[in-house]
Amino acid sequence: MRLGFLGPRPAHADDSCVEQAADFLIHEANVDRAIYLGTDDALERVVASWAKRLVGEDPTDRGAWKRARALVALGTPPEIDRFVAAQRTRLRLRALESLPQRIWRTMEMVGDRVAVLIHDKALLDQEDILSANLLVYGKSETPLVKKIGTRWFVTPGELAPQGGICVLDDTGDEIQLSLYDMTGALTKLETLAMPRATAMRVQGGA
Repeated sequence: MRLGFLGPRPAHADDSCVEQAADFLIHEANVDRAIYLGTDDALERVVASWAKRLVGEDPTDRGAWKRARALVALGTPPEIDRFVAAQRTRLRLRALESLPQRIWRTMEMVGDRVAVLIHDKALLDQEDILSANLLVYGKSETPLVKKIGTRWFVTPGELAPQGGICVLDDTGDEIQLSLYDMTGALTKLETLAMPRATAMRVQGGA
């Protein structure tokens, strides 16, 4: 799987930086999923606006079926081709996600490694750190990749010219990390060497 990350939108910036990074991740980096590490609703605004520009005021599945029925009856081949292309792009937007609201953290499996995703690394607790091989956080002005003990700490940095975009690729034996700036230029490529997950036994219960 290829997992992408968008850093937080800077306070002085508008939503265009979020759309620029999201567009790069889903159309050029070809990630399976992309997660926004900010705590605002910038990504939700971007996706809603993007979808309306693609297909019109009703970007829901119900709206898509309504337009499809009309095209079957009256549409020309070029109109149908444009409709299909727009719908494919609209569905691709589903790869874009935000951290869970209020808690601003979640846990993912990257291959067989455990990753904790969080906005502010200052809110990591001992359980987070002990359970994770990889900790990805958003609150940082600049990108950083640092190994402490057996764990990796990674941030793409905020969506600013020098960074803001990260991709983790676990399709090989090791996890490959790529950092990009806002132009889509690769700024860092690193293999994250870490131990494989071990089988866990849960005690208690019936």
